[in-house]
Amino acid sequence: MAARSKARKRALDILFASELRSDNPIEALATTVADGEGPVNVYTTELVEGVHENRDRIDEVLREYAQGWTLERMPAVDRNVLRIGVFEILFNADVPDAVAMSESLALVRELSTDDSPAFVNGVLGAIARDKSSLV
Repeated sequence: MAARSKARKRALDILFASELRSDNPIEALATTVADGEGPVNVYTTELVEGVHENRDRIDEVLREYAQGWTLERMPAVDRNVLRIGVFEILFNADVPDAVAMSESLALVRELSTDDSPAFVNGVLGAIARDKSSLV
């Protein structure tokens, strides 16, 4: 598994766990590093911080594009994978949109429901298509 793929999975773990515990993801990241709970790639930090700093806008976009689904109704894994994907598409010019989408799909294929890949692909595809009007 490539370093950035591992970083995305680690960021997902941190975002998912912090949401589950109603913790601040930045504090959860710091605790993870301090407790030595495995290596934390620089890109993991960038993702966790980026999603946290832009979460209001990310969630606003997701509410608009996740037709028929509220954020609260989505599986927690899907919600956090989508947050990472939207962050990479809208706020990280270093990651091509196709890569952000592909990596998001890989995560939900591995960790979520059978219906999740199609849902995540549809939402991120529409966001990537409309990217210029969303930034």
